[in-house]
Amino acid sequence: MRIDVSFLPALAAAFLLIFARTGTMVMLLPGIGERSVPARFRLAIALGLTVVVFPLHRGDYVLDTTSFGPVLAMLGGEMMIGFLLGMTARLTLSALQVTGSIVAQQLGFGFVTTVDPTQGQQGVIVANFLTLLGVVLIFATDLHHLVIAALGDSYTIFKPGEFPATGDMAALIVRMVGGAFGLGVQISAPFLVFGLLFNVGLGILSRLMPQMQVFFVAMPLSIVGGLLVFVVVIAAMMATFLGYFESVMHALAPAT
Repeated sequence: MRIDVSFLPALAAAFLLIFARTGTMVMLLPGIGERSVPARFRLAIALGLTVVVFPLHRGDYVLDTTSFGPVLAMLGGEMMIGFLLGMTARLTLSALQVTGSIVAQQLGFGFVTTVDPTQGQQGVIVANFLTLLGVVLIFATDLHHLVIAALGDSYTIFKPGEFPATGDMAALIVRMVGGAFGLGVQISAPFLVFGLLFNVGLGILSRLMPQMQVFFVAMPLSIVGGLLVFVVVIAAMMATFLGYFESVMHALAPAT
């Protein structure tokens, strides 16, 4: 009895290409792709998703295993697609970093920093809190399922073997950066209004009572008033962010 194993190289190459797309995306995803998450855990998730996607899209890969050139070119394209998917999700989270920086400046917490677990470096404490809250809400509301759906739909948008259009990818990244910055300023608008009114009031007070030490009065009032505003509007802020995240993911997964 003779067993034909000639299909194994093509099968292994297709699995490797799917893993390249999936693994690159997983390494950049918010909450999963953080430096604080063990590499083995991220690798296990990437392998698990690859095993799920492999039977669905194995037939999309037409490979020539007689030479390394075409396979390496496809590998580069798959990694670029995975980078685009993961970076899109990552850039949406940067809106909360912008919001946190603005809020911290208005509250007087601009110089209070802690280690940001999502970036692995020092960050403003308010921005770190909003970022962690955003990651928790994404998983609590099952919006991370849209990222997995975007991975499946990416095989319709980006066909295997077709090198992605770098111009369109660059335009998408620029649009995502601009949208994240605009959203960050938008959801921090209550604090911008609060800071403007508070500083105008302090200016009027200092003119009316020049002998008062305005700085020593302003700092505690700014912190207390800003925290009260923060408690009132944080639910609306996070709801707006989740709506933005969902719209971005739906754009990448139109069939969902």
